[in-house]
Amino acid sequence: MNDRQARDLPLDAHLHTNLSPDSEVQIDTFASQAVERGIPEIAITDHVDFEPGAPAYRYVSFADRERSVREAAERWAEHGLAIRFGVEVTWDSRWADDIRDHLATHAYDFTIGSVHVYGGSPYEASNVGRWVAGRSLAEIMEPYFSEVERAIRSGLFDAIGHLDVVKRYLAPHVTAADLGRAPELYEPLLHALVEGGAALGQSADHGHRLAVATAAVPEEPHHPVLRRQRAGAGGGGARRRLHRANLAETVGRESLYPRGVVSPAGGREGAS
Repeated sequence: MNDRQARDLPLDAHLHTNLSPDSEVQIDTFASQAVERGIPEIAITDHVDFEPGAPAYRYVSFADRERSVREAAERWAEHGLAIRFGVEVTWDSRWADDIRDHLATHAYDFTIGSVHVYGGSPYEASNVGRWVAGRSLAEIMEPYFSEVERAIRSGLFDAIGHLDVVKRYLAPHVTAADLGRAPELYEPLLHALVEGGAALGQSADHGHRLAVATAAVPEEPHHPVLRRQRAGAGGGGARRRLHRANLAETVGRESLYPRGVVSPAGGREGAS
């Protein structure tokens, strides 16, 4: 077993099963790996999209996703593992009302909000070269970071996923080192996190899979705002807190469970 794989974490709360379009991992695989590595609690956060045509739009119904997790929770409880029913919602402010309605009427234990890059984005491979040409770093990042800030300030999520994953689409035009030299671009996001009380998720798999640095902010943060956020500062209005003080350290941190990445398939029957 790879020594870089996570062990003895209190919680891993960013896991996608075969009920997401980007994974083919069975839920019991995650559960057995967690037990083997001494991780007492996991949250399954399969993708839900609200834009028609997006990979996880109506991919699997809420009922089917919940049934999968709740049944697994019963199976693995005798092994000392708690399995929570979560979701990773693709935040898009155009669909804010639909997202808000969904979260208000569907009971999740844990919610992650993430901004993803889909077709038509300036960061898409066919557009990114033209987008970065002649623009400053702040101008390049503005659409993405503004949308991330709106997700944070929506107050809908317990955690924000992969704060700056857009860098994987910007390479080689913009590097993680470029972003690391511009901490001021992160200031509004970090302040919003502290003020709202949402956790900051780190998904190490993006960096390892694509050979891109996993974060422009350091593993052991020097920035006082990020230190406060990792310490669990801020009360916020989030409905559920799964070990909130630990989340910033443990969501995705070196949790290199076997993840099968597949091309988005056709949508499965059932509404998200």
